[in-house]
Amino acid sequence: MFQGKHVNVTAVRRKNEEIVFYEVPRTTQRWLTPFKKIPFLRGVIGIVESSAKGSQHLNFSMEAYAEDETEEDAKNGKIVEKAPPKEEKKSGLSAGMIISVAVAGVLSFIAGKVLFTGVPAALEELLFSGLFESAVGHNLLEGLIKIILLLAYLYFISMTPLIKRLFQYHGAEHKVISAYEAGEELTIRNVQKYSRLHYRCGSSFMVFTIIVGVVIYSLPIFEWQGLWDRIIIRLALLPLVLGVSYEVLRLTNALREVPFLRFLGYPGLWLQLLTTKEPKDEQVAVSIASFNRMRELDQQMSKS
Repeated sequence: MFQGKHVNVTAVRRKNEEIVFYEVPRTTQRWLTPFKKIPFLRGVIGIVESSAKGSQHLNFSMEAYAEDETEEDAKNGKIVEKAPPKEEKKSGLSAGMIISVAVAGVLSFIAGKVLFTGVPAALEELLFSGLFESAVGHNLLEGLIKIILLLAYLYFISMTPLIKRLFQYHGAEHKVISAYEAGEELTIRNVQKYSRLHYRCGSSFMVFTIIVGVVIYSLPIFEWQGLWDRIIIRLALLPLVLGVSYEVLRLTNALREVPFLRFLGYPGLWLQLLTTKEPKDEQVAVSIASFNRMRELDQQMSKS
């Protein structure tokens, strides 16, 4: 998926080698526009919107995959239950489905953050409650547990064929963007020369939430007494942690060309070693098609 100035585009290669596109114009509620210019708050809004939009595009990909499997079963003589006729809809998804998928994506993101906040705090409290007098030590251990859980989760899911393929496309997206930013013609051969890692990747955001969280939780005004107090404070501070982490991500992107400050973005790049895989040529071709289609639509919308 590529996000342009006016449109988001996802490309999917069907089993018949046809590349199909899911094109969604970028829209936002007018009342949200002023808040998107406010530091810290804009990050929270952007993250929620990205979760919703990402779920829509992922659902389109899964729907295309399911249709291919159904057609393959029919060709092989398997009995396939026919779905009821679908109403007229844009890009393969009805408005109701788009809303439901977006809501599910946001709720999944929130549930994941709640779980990822509560479990490490509970584990640290259970295993190391009497180890430090200072809350800073406990917060550092909690952050370390979060990193271990995150790396383990990403490693094990990346071993499954479906997620490995998803991470390959993730790597292909980065290669295409890097080639475009370098002024290269977008051919498979040119794109494959570039790294699958990219400074502006959202994967980096996950690392920064852990680091920023340790710093914020260690402030004296956020002292806690007991496990439940600790978890409640962390959940209450979650919007602040997300907002500050977003600004840190923007800062590391802005400083990536400064030689002695480039290291600020390295933790995010290291995490991308798990969240991206080296793509095949056919996957790069799909990413190029998606990027070119996004640019084409952006140009059309800019003129209209």
